[in-house]
Amino acid sequence: MNLEIKDISATRKSLVVTLTAAEVDAEHQAVVAGFARMASLPGFRPGKAPAAMVAKRYAKEIADEFKQKVVAKAYREGSEQAKLDVVQVTDVEEGAIASGTAATITVTVDVRPVFTLPDLTGLATEVQPEEPTDAEVDEMIEGLRAERADFQVATRVAKKGDYVKLAYEGRVEEKPIIEIAPDKQIYGKVPQTWEEIEGATDGVIPGLGKQLGGMAAGDNRDVTVTFPADFPAAPALAGKTATYAVELQEVRERVLPPLDETFFKTHQADSLDTLKANARNQLKLRRAQENHQAQHRQVIEQLVSRAGEFAVPESMIEEETQGILRRFIEEQMRRGVPAEKFEQDKAQLHAGARQSATARVKTRFLLAKVAEQEKLTVTPDDLNNFLYREAVMSGQRPEKLAKDLSKDRDRVRVAQQSIVFDKALDLLVSKAKVTTIAPKATA
Repeated sequence: MNLEIKDISATRKSLVVTLTAAEVDAEHQAVVAGFARMASLPGFRPGKAPAAMVAKRYAKEIADEFKQKVVAKAYREGSEQAKLDVVQVTDVEEGAIASGTAATITVTVDVRPVFTLPDLTGLATEVQPEEPTDAEVDEMIEGLRAERADFQVATRVAKKGDYVKLAYEGRVEEKPIIEIAPDKQIYGKVPQTWEEIEGATDGVIPGLGKQLGGMAAGDNRDVTVTFPADFPAAPALAGKTATYAVELQEVRERVLPPLDETFFKTHQADSLDTLKANARNQLKLRRAQENHQAQHRQVIEQLVSRAGEFAVPESMIEEETQGILRRFIEEQMRRGVPAEKFEQDKAQLHAGARQSATARVKTRFLLAKVAEQEKLTVTPDDLNNFLYREAVMSGQRPEKLAKDLSKDRDRVRVAQQSIVFDKALDLLVSKAKVTTIAPKATA
């Protein structure tokens, strides 16, 4: 065998492997012999038919397997001799493959990048205090009350926190919206719907709920709304200013349930003190999880920054890019964004996805090297804990998930990689500099 290695890029190599005629013949003879052992031809016991007859009877099948064997041999022996750490085969050029003649096969591969890990100590992380304040505990209890609130008809004008029943019809420069966006009637004319007055989030029409305060049942009002320049739910209205004729039909006020024995029992408590203690524990657990995720995110950002620039395999970047784009488009389409919108922004979307993909691929290689340097491994307990968490999240039985996983090597590999990466991140966090900051203000 003769091997020539061509550098295409820092992480892409071309292996030009030439097998001698004798090596090619040996593969052909092995394939024919294999078929002869299994072949069953009329007049001969299984495995006893002459090789020449077998070769003629199964000519196509033998030719196909012969080519596969030659290509596999060329790749296997070429990559071993080249001592390359291959992560993916990107292309194979077979050339002419026939018994009795030498064969040249060109295999293009992406290889693991070569880089040096930066100093892993002292990465700066910021966390919020895990102990909640009394105000945060009270806010959580008020939230529990709000979940069980009753809405009663009010005969006064609407104020913040109320829900109102209304009808509306919109126009843009005197043209009805139902003509501008006929497939989006909800933005044009609705005979009856509900809207929260000055709610934390907008309803269907941006800003509408913030302009209905002070109205009473039976009142009419013209309300002006400007749609965002990028309004994917109804592109025909993006950036336009509309006037809505609103008729208020009913006002309902939010009535919170009392903090009594019935409410306490609903939330597995026997008193207000117990309820507050439970809320405090939940907030502490939530904050601990938020801090854990935030520290992971922060050490990744700094690890990538400290490592500096290094090339990563193009095939992995493109695969990750396509995955990011696919998930983004599926999510946006579920929200009603039309397919034409993606085509218009195709170049921009691809550029953004590629940038994110490159960072993710770099992160994988960095974490893999951290795990290798620190000799991190996956234990049976690690895998069991992983399976339990996944089962809880997906609603499956752990034993069924384990059985399904055992049938798919790729899923097992991904699970093991995820565990090792988490261990590497936890190690980096353990070496990080931690600063406790004031909790973020809530809206």
